[in-house]
Amino acid sequence: MDWLTNPDVWISLATLTALEVVLGIDNLIFISILSGKLPAEQQSRARKLGLALALITRILLLASLAWVVKMDKPFIEKTLSLSGHELKLAVSGKDLVLIVGGLFLLWKSVREIHHKLEGEDGEKSAGVAPTFVSVIVQILLLDIVFSLDSVITAVGMVKMLGVMIAAVILAMIVMLVFVNQISGFVDRHPTVKMLALSFLILIGTMLVAEGFHQHVNKGYIYFAMVFAVAVEFLNIRSRRKSDAVKLHQEYR
Repeated sequence: MDWLTNPDVWISLATLTALEVVLGIDNLIFISILSGKLPAEQQSRARKLGLALALITRILLLASLAWVVKMDKPFIEKTLSLSGHELKLAVSGKDLVLIVGGLFLLWKSVREIHHKLEGEDGEKSAGVAPTFVSVIVQILLLDIVFSLDSVITAVGMVKMLGVMIAAVILAMIVMLVFVNQISGFVDRHPTVKMLALSFLILIGTMLVAEGFHQHVNKGYIYFAMVFAVAVEFLNIRSRRKSDAVKLHQEYR
């Protein structure tokens, strides 16, 4: 129980929970749109069942990735000769997950930034089949895609599986209780969403570096995040009221 008195654990839990909340807004919007296509008497049940199943699949995915990351034994070991210098190449399951996960975060965050600013608004809303089973299936399948970035982020930022799961559950509870307030805040201040996506670029770069055995002190990452958030909130406080930029949504 030493982790209870470890400030690093609480800082990582708070940071990860906040990041999961901001990144999860799109997921809740997507679920509300899918369930909104059903008859009124089925909408609430679809939302609750979809969120419950999505949370279970997210925790299972989190546990499986956290388990793979512990596979330190290299399954590929080669010695390469470059210009007379020998270079030892050792790739383990952990390295592979970190590199692939980091590259995925880089791709996903850059793609999301592009889509939020320059993509077509509501381009995928019309293709949703309005039956209860199909809506639940689509919630489960697309939640895996939606949650990959948050799950990989959790694995990259925190070493303890319990802290990862706690952050995911806390974020889900916060979103369920304050979804309207959080969504409204992000709509009024879209730079917060862009800031969260830029954090993914930072974390993705760190994961790729870790995969190539270049350790990055997470204290620097947390400092950069906290400093950026502090600057953004100062900007929000000092900014005059004006029409905010409207971010595009794939599902509208």
